[in-house]
Amino acid sequence: MLNVSNLSVVFEKSVIINNVSFTVATGETLAITGPSGIGKTTLLHAICGIVRITHGTVYIDDSDITSLPAHKRGIGLVSQTGDLFPTMTVSQNIEFGLRISRMPQTDRAARVNELLEMVNLAHLAHRNVAELSGGEARRIALARALAPRPLVLLLDEPLSGLDQETHDSLIIDLARVLKQTATTALLVTHDHSEAEFLADTTFVFPAT
Repeated sequence: MLNVSNLSVVFEKSVIINNVSFTVATGETLAITGPSGIGKTTLLHAICGIVRITHGTVYIDDSDITSLPAHKRGIGLVSQTGDLFPTMTVSQNIEFGLRISRMPQTDRAARVNELLEMVNLAHLAHRNVAELSGGEARRIALARALAPRPLVLLLDEPLSGLDQETHDSLIIDLARVLKQTATTALLVTHDHSEAEFLADTTFVFPAT
């Protein structure tokens, strides 16, 4: 379970997020909707430790992670652009977090293969990510974020900027993967149809 309580973020006296609270039940997806530019991405970055929280707390289950460094929070993040490592292959991208955690090589290989099968891209294991299509890159970004088995997955507009056919295919695969992995997820989107399709509940982000 993810619990965000009275969270505020202030930059140089500008209030970006003001006293936001919500809970995501274990294994469920909460969609955060609202127009661009009101702090939804900043909220995700605050939860995962990229942005400093000014006030409030973030709990995962019974653990207060508010002050923990990002790499110790047990959170995966899929950004709007995917942010894959351009000099690495598909498999190396997925494996990256597992290497950092010093997982044995045989276990890493098995996990990478499992995730490639899950996102239906096993045939691209050794391809450089610069050669991927937009939809393929989004699938690999999802696989990389899931590789360390995060306690919570944050999805920042994961379907934005795709052509309609790719979008419609990827949203089905994303829903399947979230259900298959029973991942606790927080989805940011401005598209209410995406929220309805992917999420168990929806939270309308309040403007400051």
